[in-house]
Amino acid sequence: MKHPPSPWTFIPTLYFAEGIPNVLIGTVSVIFYKKLGIDNDQITAWTSFLYLPWVIKMFWGPLVDIYSTKRTWILVTQFAMFCCLSLVALSLQLQNFFFISLAALTLGAFISATYDIATDGFYMLALNAEQQAFFVGIRSLFYRLAVLFGSGFLVVLAGRLETSLNNIPLSWTISIGFSAVIFIILFIFHRLILPLPTSDIPSQLESGNIPFWEVIRTYFQQEKIGAIIAFILLYRLGEAMLLKIASLFLLEKIEKGGLGISTEEFGWIYGTFGVLSLIIGGILGGILISRYGLKKCLLPMALALNLPDIFYVYMAYTKPSLQLVYPLVALEQFGYGFGFTAFSVYLMYICRGEYKTSHYAISTGLMALGLMLPGAISGAIQKAVGYPLFFVLVCFLTIPGMISLFFIPLQAEANLPKI
Repeated sequence: MKHPPSPWTFIPTLYFAEGIPNVLIGTVSVIFYKKLGIDNDQITAWTSFLYLPWVIKMFWGPLVDIYSTKRTWILVTQFAMFCCLSLVALSLQLQNFFFISLAALTLGAFISATYDIATDGFYMLALNAEQQAFFVGIRSLFYRLAVLFGSGFLVVLAGRLETSLNNIPLSWTISIGFSAVIFIILFIFHRLILPLPTSDIPSQLESGNIPFWEVIRTYFQQEKIGAIIAFILLYRLGEAMLLKIASLFLLEKIEKGGLGISTEEFGWIYGTFGVLSLIIGGILGGILISRYGLKKCLLPMALALNLPDIFYVYMAYTKPSLQLVYPLVALEQFGYGFGFTAFSVYLMYICRGEYKTSHYAISTGLMALGLMLPGAISGAIQKAVGYPLFFVLVCFLTIPGMISLFFIPLQAEANLPKI
């Protein structure tokens, strides 16, 4: 009897594939639109709305259960992502590239959110309980490596091509096209290697038996639900405003108030050293929460998330040397990774009981909403007040999230998820 393949052969690649579209759609799109001459307010507004599929993915999650297998959904969405990224790459050679590429990225965001649902479901079907516990760190690592690949390697590649080819659109076409090629390779690989779990069959649920409204009702009947929702939406308010503008500020020409960093330098500063710092911060945050508990760590971690935003105020006013930009961005990203860990653990902490998986999907949807709305207006605000005052405003906007910490329910440390 043929043994199923080891999870080592497919879990790393499944979650690497999950991370690539997320970073391309959420982060790298900001960079190539900036390099292609789109205004900041247009970039932040439209790319922020690309988070919408991750906000509302819980609404079509049951369809992934009812129609076809998780394995089939994985393969179909990977091939579809290859098509979307190919379209984005080719569209950059056209006059009306912004509309076409944005439409392709929007479709890609819906495909990526569906892939997330299918992959997480397949993870639970293809692995036993012991394997699931073991590989949770592995899948997180490879997701983060995909972020490093997208915001680091692909951006550095595009930057070097910009220099050698002296053609910005072609440089980004090649870079994004390379990511599309990776997806067709992953599609072929997973078509051959993914196991066929016996439990991976379409659910035979009648639509009336899906407890969707019961899930919603029980979520919003939690103790202090108003404080919880305020916390989810406000904890990263400052960071949500900063997220896209930080990249634009680093790339903006000096005469327009930015630092004038090249695409390749950005790939190293923000996409490589910044992401590595974020990963290290996240790992350290997980270790400290495991040791001391979330209740003791939440306030210090919130401070670590928010206080480094002042580095951007300093950079906007002083225009420091490149050598100083590296550590300042790395420290800000370290604080973000460190503080975000506490946020992630709290989202798991509030999701208990019969519908904990669905409740977690609602929480992560609200989390995405908390990024989407501030990000959508950040460009217009920055354009109105300039970079220095915008970053000062970001610092003030961290205060509501800090205040929300004192109102959320946080008691039973024994119920905290293990990191």
